[in-house]
Amino acid sequence: MAENTVDINELEEDTQKNRYLTFSLGNETYAIEIMWVTEIIKIQNITKVPEMPDFVKGIINLRGKIIPIMDIRIRFNKEKNEYNDRTCVIIIDVDNMSIGIIVDDVSEVVTIEEENVVAPPQKSTKNNNKYIKSIGKVGNEIKMILDCEQLINDDFE
Repeated sequence: MAENTVDINELEEDTQKNRYLTFSLGNETYAIEIMWVTEIIKIQNITKVPEMPDFVKGIINLRGKIIPIMDIRIRFNKEKNEYNDRTCVIIIDVDNMSIGIIVDDVSEVVTIEEENVVAPPQKSTKNNNKYIKSIGKVGNEIKMILDCEQLINDDFE
């Protein structure tokens, strides 16, 4: 009889395996492993916090929880963009720390099989690709898969 039992945690992991939330920054498409994503919200009023790096826009109060907000465009040294009705905040949770990342547009959840995920181009000495964990191929499209742990745990140089 024991062989017919199913571990709920295993089922949840299976449903998230190879699943990614895709979003855009300008013409580039990025992806985050769905296991990191807790929710997606519209941009809202952000309270600035003094002496934070430029890419940390401030904090929001999300149902009583204080969430730091990072503008990923600035983090990636991209041109700033005005926020509009398509701008979203993806709330991710890494090592029990929640953070919101501002993106231009959330696209969809896709499945990218392991055989379609490759290492990013060789990192340079400047470490330009340190937030890109891998590259996913979906049909003819390329999705740059972010390293959420590096994104959050990086020492805000």
